[in-house]
Amino acid sequence: MERTYVMTNNDLVLDSNGKRYELRVRDLPQQDKPRERLAAEGPAALTVQELLAIVLTTGTRKEEVLSMASRIVNEYGDRNALMATDPKALAADLDIPLIKAMQIVAAGELGRRFFRKQKNGAAIIRTARDVYDYTVEMRALPKEHLRGLYLDSHYQVIHDETLSIGTIDANLIHPREVFRPALAHAAAAVVLVHNHPSGIVTPSQADCLVTEQIAAAGRILGIDLVDHVVITEDSFTSISTEFS
Repeated sequence: MERTYVMTNNDLVLDSNGKRYELRVRDLPQQDKPRERLAAEGPAALTVQELLAIVLTTGTRKEEVLSMASRIVNEYGDRNALMATDPKALAADLDIPLIKAMQIVAAGELGRRFFRKQKNGAAIIRTARDVYDYTVEMRALPKEHLRGLYLDSHYQVIHDETLSIGTIDANLIHPREVFRPALAHAAAAVVLVHNHPSGIVTPSQADCLVTEQIAAAGRILGIDLVDHVVITEDSFTSISTEFS
């Protein structure tokens, strides 16, 4: 029986030199360019990459805007990118200019302010299965992402934030980075979740060590770490939270 939580576009062509060439906005027929499609067909007709390209406006000297948008979605996840609140961290994680990260953070904040669900419609996290279902977009990410789900006393998600990208390491993940959002949003509990791109769902020794350290810090602050869930594309497991 599953434990219930208890609180205490990529098409390629070749150029004339036979080199790989990525399609750019200017290569597309006028009617297929993101802005023109938005005007003619409305936002629902566009992909997440196209909408993000419109938000970013332009690319950089080394990366065209459609390529940048596709890379961000593929490496970071569309939901994760738009949930980000620290543009400096986002810029560093994605290797994009700070102004581009600010545009993404601003777009996400507008969405949170004006289209946030009413509290009675918020997601409720009571089991590891709930975590797995809630974080569906993380399952196929090519890099490890550590994410914090912050819950109120009714187990409703009141905040959701990507905390780090890359291999989980107790020396790199400090409890303050986990609990700062909890304090800012008056969360009663935290659930950590991270993906294993390898497809191996078994927690590593580092995963368990991180869990133990963060649970211990949570006890001091009076904020429960109710679980740390490892997910893969088709499976999940709950790291023991007996530490808490």
